[in-house]
Amino acid sequence: MKRAAALGTLATVVGFLAFVEFTSGVLQGYYTPMLTDIARHLDIHDADVNWLEGAQLMLSALVVPAFAKLGDMIGHKRMLLISTALTAAAALVLPFTDSFGIFLAAWALMGFYVVWLPLEIALIWSRSRRMEGRSIITARAAGLLVAALELGAIVGALVGGALVDALPLTVVLLVPAILIVVCFFVILFGVQESPEPTGGVFDTVGLVLISVALICFTGGLGMLRLEGGMANPWSWGVVVLGVALVVPFALWELRHEDPLIDVRMFRSPALGPVFLTAGLFGVSVLGAQAPLSTFARTDPGQYGYGLGTTGFATSLIIGVYLIAMITGALLFPLIARLTAPRLTLMGASTLVGIGFLLFLPFHDTYIQVIANMVIVGLGSGALVAALPAAAASAAPATQTGVATGLTNSVKTVGGAIASCVFGIALLHGAVSGATEGTAGSLAGYVTVWIVCGVTALIAAAALAFVPKTAFTDRAVAEAASAPAVP
Repeated sequence: MKRAAALGTLATVVGFLAFVEFTSGVLQGYYTPMLTDIARHLDIHDADVNWLEGAQLMLSALVVPAFAKLGDMIGHKRMLLISTALTAAAALVLPFTDSFGIFLAAWALMGFYVVWLPLEIALIWSRSRRMEGRSIITARAAGLLVAALELGAIVGALVGGALVDALPLTVVLLVPAILIVVCFFVILFGVQESPEPTGGVFDTVGLVLISVALICFTGGLGMLRLEGGMANPWSWGVVVLGVALVVPFALWELRHEDPLIDVRMFRSPALGPVFLTAGLFGVSVLGAQAPLSTFARTDPGQYGYGLGTTGFATSLIIGVYLIAMITGALLFPLIARLTAPRLTLMGASTLVGIGFLLFLPFHDTYIQVIANMVIVGLGSGALVAALPAAAASAAPATQTGVATGLTNSVKTVGGAIASCVFGIALLHGAVSGATEGTAGSLAGYVTVWIVCGVTALIAAAALAFVPKTAFTDRAVAEAASAPAVP
């Protein structure tokens, strides 16, 4: 009876969190079909759409470590509320400006929504701490949340694609802002706080160090995308400086009693490959979103490639892809139980790699693109659900939120790097091969497909080195009984 009551309470929490993820999905799907329209509205090149994505990814990389740690310290619900309020405020700016600078800043600030899923997984893991089968319960909950996320993305893509063809862009951009405001009140009144926050003193120095490193690194990537940036030694110098600044951050964290990020987790045989996979997965799931949308919208009659789809037809491609992601997310716990979580993660990464590499010979028709995206979607859905759940099960008890947040942070960094690389590839091709228009070149898109496919296959290979029992209740029990790592 007690177990049934506990599961009932947890199911209620998951239900409200599912609405939060539905809202997150709307944000991720709604804008994609209209990126070309946004580019025309702001009077920018198609390749410059990647600036929006890159800026949001940069802010996301900065806020996730802080919000994840604060979630462990003072409560995951509290940080969910704060991040939702900030996201809503930023979204309300978008409909009322045609300035690229203001739009870019507001778009970046909307990146606070990326902390929702890791905070939710950490909250569920915390609330299921005394339940039998904790790992599989968390995996199933993660699958349901990701299914809600992708359902929201489907609805967002379909509605966004339909509205942008029928209504003024100002009205279209107002819709998701209203939904985020509703989401805030759902969290406020429907979600219970996680029990027993860890407390402690926030590692401000660590946050400053990692923030400066990330700003330099992502800022340097942005400089590389400017005209002449690839040949400018200052651009490369800023990138190298960002990487070098990770060293003092790591040294500080190793000495700190309650670090912002326990960098020892990167040495873990279970967590290390998970974080690497998250970063490589970010290349495709985040960095390739804008290029896939603009490829579909490109007129083949003018440029010799592309599908020439309308906003709504583009949203249908995205919708099929997201249905595949829902399927992958819901199948993950079942397949993981029948085989092993590690093998399931490897299979999911392999599917992503195969799907993108199939674009190389098959990209000329609507059906070919959809078929490729179904394969990518099955693997991507499983990875989106599995990575934070796997991190939670393998992390120290006091670092659950941090570990789940790190999967998003590292994924975000991977996406930011990819966004820069893809933006350079598309812009370079446009300058040399499409000077009379605003589209990128086919060579640029081929670069996107190759990079996404190869990085996914590398992730699958890295996961082969994870211990066979990783991410299971047996591994959790062994970790709990093991002595602390000095």
